Amino acid sequence: MSLHRWTLRALIPIVLAAGVALPAASASAEPTAAEVKKQIEVVSAKLEKAVETYNKTNIDLTATKKAITDLRATLGPLADARDAARGKVATLASTAYTSGGLTGLNVLLGGAGQADTLMDRLATLEVIARDQADVLASSVDAGARYDSEKTRLDAVLATQTTQFAQITAQKKQIEADLAKLEDQKRKIGIKAAGGTPYSGTIPDVSGKAGIAVRYAYNAIGTPYVWAADGPDGYDCSGLTKAAWRAAGVTLYHYVPTQWDEVAHIKRSQLAPGDLVFYSGLGHVALYVGNGKVIHAPTFGEVVKISSVDMMTPYGFGRVRT
Repeated sequence: MSLHRWTLRALIPIVLAAGVALPAASASAEPTAAEVKKQIEVVSAKLEKAVETYNKTNIDLTATKKAITDLRATLGPLADARDAARGKVATLASTAYTSGGLTGLNVLLGGAGQADTLMDRLATLEVIARDQADVLASSVDAGARYDSEKTRLDAVLATQTTQFAQITAQKKQIEADLAKLEDQKRKIGIKAAGGTPYSGTIPDVSGKAGIAVRYAYNAIGTPYVWAADGPDGYDCSGLTKAAWRAAGVTLYHYVPTQWDEVAHIKRSQLAPGDLVFYSGLGHVALYVGNGKVIHAPTFGEVVKISSVDMMTPYGFGRVRT
């Protein structure tokens, strides 16, 4: 089963496992630079999946809230009409009962002594009743559909809200663990990645792809911030989303969904603006030509330009415009 088909129930353990088990240092020695770097690599791989799970849960939660709002806008008024019609029926039944059955009906019709008038009013009431029955029937049907869908969406929303709360709590733990790793890096003299903006020549690429490429170049040096899509920070799918958003194209903030959104191409077809996917759909970068990609790597680093073969590519995709 591919990563983008996992359910959130399968994904959440990845987040829970993303807590950093820092290597225990002996009383006589700090961990070596190689040990810390290795630990950072392990945590980075877990973090990448945790970040994408967070993004996906947030997307799903937002979509469910919108579905409830749309349901209320489309079927809500008919459900209200059903409830109002039921109220009218109840009121008429109550009036007939309390006024003495037929006597009450006679009063409603204006008395039984005027036959012509009585027949006219009966005919009028029949037409009204038939019209009301049609309205009530359609309203009842729509109302039932509204009730059923609203119940389903409320249950989905409750589940997603719980999942999002769990992942958000883990986010805080991951951030605390990352701070420990950053502290270890400083202690052993590993310098933090620089945040220098790109000052070279940006390739001249036409069309919307050119806008996305220029955006990516201008983002070089911006810090990696998980679940962010700019302009002050990016995670990997946040950067590709933001670059193409600048060109007027919408992508989801989730690597597996971006894979589903693009047209899959061969490596030989790569052109500036295409997306390159890595790590079993755990990472994505923007191809800028000449065998190079721009991407937001991981915590403690900044958006940078790298070789398309920095990792073994999972696949290649062209954004549909």
